[in-house]
Amino acid sequence: MDRADIVDKAFRTRLAAGDFPSGHPAQGPLDASVAKEIFRAQCLSRNLDRRSRKMQAEGQGFYTIGSSGHEGMAAVAAALRPNDMAFLHYRDGAFQTMRSTQVPGTDATRDMLLSFASSSEDPISGGRHKVLGSKALAIPPQTSTIASHLPKAVGAAYSIGLAQRHPPEHQELAKDGIVMCSFGDASSNHSTAQGAINSACWTSYQSAPMPLLFVCEDNGIGISTRTPTGWIAANYNAKPGLKYFHANGLDIFDTYRAAKDAADYVRKFRKPAFLHVSLVRLYGHAGSDLQLAYLKKEIFEGWEGDDPLLHSARLLIENGIFTADDVLDIYQETEDRCATGAAEVVKRPRLNSASDVMASIIPPKRICSASNSPSRETRQATFGFDFKQLNSPQPMSRLLNWALTDLMLEHGEIVMMGEDIGRKGGVYGVTQKLIERFGPGRMIDTLLDEQSILGLAIGMAHNGFVPMPEIQFLAYLHNAEDQLRGEAATLPFFSNGQFCNPMVLRIAGLGYQKGFGGHFHNDNSLAVLRDIPGVIIACPSRGDEAAMMLRESVRLAREENRVVVFVEPIALYPMRDLIAEKDGEWMRPYPAPDQQIKLGSVGVSGTGPLAILTYGNGRYLSTQAAADLQNQGIETRVIDMRWLAPLPVEGILEALHGVERVLIVDECRSTGSQSEALMAMLAERTKLPHARIAAEDSFIATGPAYAATLPSRTSISAAAQKLLET
Repeated sequence: MDRADIVDKAFRTRLAAGDFPSGHPAQGPLDASVAKEIFRAQCLSRNLDRRSRKMQAEGQGFYTIGSSGHEGMAAVAAALRPNDMAFLHYRDGAFQTMRSTQVPGTDATRDMLLSFASSSEDPISGGRHKVLGSKALAIPPQTSTIASHLPKAVGAAYSIGLAQRHPPEHQELAKDGIVMCSFGDASSNHSTAQGAINSACWTSYQSAPMPLLFVCEDNGIGISTRTPTGWIAANYNAKPGLKYFHANGLDIFDTYRAAKDAADYVRKFRKPAFLHVSLVRLYGHAGSDLQLAYLKKEIFEGWEGDDPLLHSARLLIENGIFTADDVLDIYQETEDRCATGAAEVVKRPRLNSASDVMASIIPPKRICSASNSPSRETRQATFGFDFKQLNSPQPMSRLLNWALTDLMLEHGEIVMMGEDIGRKGGVYGVTQKLIERFGPGRMIDTLLDEQSILGLAIGMAHNGFVPMPEIQFLAYLHNAEDQLRGEAATLPFFSNGQFCNPMVLRIAGLGYQKGFGGHFHNDNSLAVLRDIPGVIIACPSRGDEAAMMLRESVRLAREENRVVVFVEPIALYPMRDLIAEKDGEWMRPYPAPDQQIKLGSVGVSGTGPLAILTYGNGRYLSTQAAADLQNQGIETRVIDMRWLAPLPVEGILEALHGVERVLIVDECRSTGSQSEALMAMLAERTKLPHARIAAEDSFIATGPAYAATLPSRTSISAAAQKLLET
């Protein structure tokens, strides 16, 4: 028999016989009316689990990972306000069924059954995933199994205090609200969880507001790996900056008491708390998991003997709140409701085309108030110098700094965060003086943890801010790329556009640094970014265009809810000269604040029949090579893509009008680079002869050989001449 049927039969039999597991009498502040609602939510969650397994067995459901054994989370939901944002563990069905009772007009039964059936009418994901979540219940969808939602919970909690000082236009969270995030005992060991909890404690230790409730659901096992007895308590009950609470998750009275105490502490003191809830896991890890394969039978039968519903029934009956018949009636009523609902939802429509599935990858736009551009006097006072400087040619790093200044003046919801961006002004000085101009609340010097930086940004975006996180070097992104792939980019997809986390992620990257760092500071691969659906990648090559592209990137985030990655070529930050020493030809004056370069707009220099298609450092080198080729009588046009994702196909094709041959210059490695996509596009959309020159499939060395594996002025010129000979 299915273990779910065994547990169901045992519940009915033991309830009728009055055979309850032992436990303490009911104690604490939970009143009878709320206790009744908690039990109903527990029964509903249990029977939703059972129904999802039956739907899967009948081929009408497609994935199950149940909440049975974790029904005590209904008591945690009861202890919170329904507008306290909750980032949930995947076993928190009972939390959602309970919260639904707190919000009129919501129906957890139908909502969750539609999710089980992968119906396109599923109100959270639109049929894209079996996932907990609800916009009305302030539960963003969460598919994480490794606690990757904890960093963004830290960000959302931090944003509550910041919003009181700098209220964003699209603020979501109440000023006295708290944020709750839950996870399993096994997930607590993951580096993401460890980093997030450390970030919350680090913040709290410095007395900054952090109204965050961590809830660790400890059932003693992660799939098949047992958690050592006492490990969670030993790890978290004396952590600096973190208040520890414990609850017996099998006892709704004790769980409500502990959750209420923990939530009240967080709400009053604006400090994080850790609620450790002891539970059991009924059935296997997921629907297809057979516990007999890795556990002795007496172990999981012991868990089944501690069925939380039997514990709740005992407590309610002992306190005269229910009779045994009342308990059975509620249990049967929820089973009947689930069976009736399941029979109906399996007839509802499902996604059946690529366009249907992809409809929510690009989030919906939002209405933003028109910005009041700051006065000339305000701008001049903020910049701290005479505006004549804006009209003199400057390198990219300085023009970016000025663009950031203007953007932060115009949009008060922009907040920057990253390592050393404040007092130090960034590794390359791009954010110099911004902390003096806008204060530490909007220029956040973070601890050295890329997962926490991106999580902070994602969470703050949940509360209406437009975050601009910075990753110091492209290679450092790999420590945290799941925060983009698994969290930021998927949120609108799995919420059908109801939740969004827009941002502009600035990354100093690519190669050509002459004497610094090797492969950790010169990373010439963007493949990991290009592979994420919905993410926009911008890569400027000259300072004036960088400023204009940055403005468009902020507009895309602010108005269109987009996640934009703004890759700034490190080697071009200080670049002044182009052909000859001290010619100053790569510097430009600061463009007026209303000038932007729109997404998909490419840049073209020259009108020759030989096109050099490139971006970033490649544009700088190709411009040099074009001058050399011109000396040989070869006319070129250099096309700067600027936007690497989505690939600006139409803009490129328009720029190629009148071209006879195309040379692609790609500073990224041959394998997985933009050049592969460009070669395919040219083959599919044109008849033009084309070739490419790209970096070797190698890491970058330090010292004199820093550019040995990369395209160069000379190699580009040689490749162009070779193409002309074909």
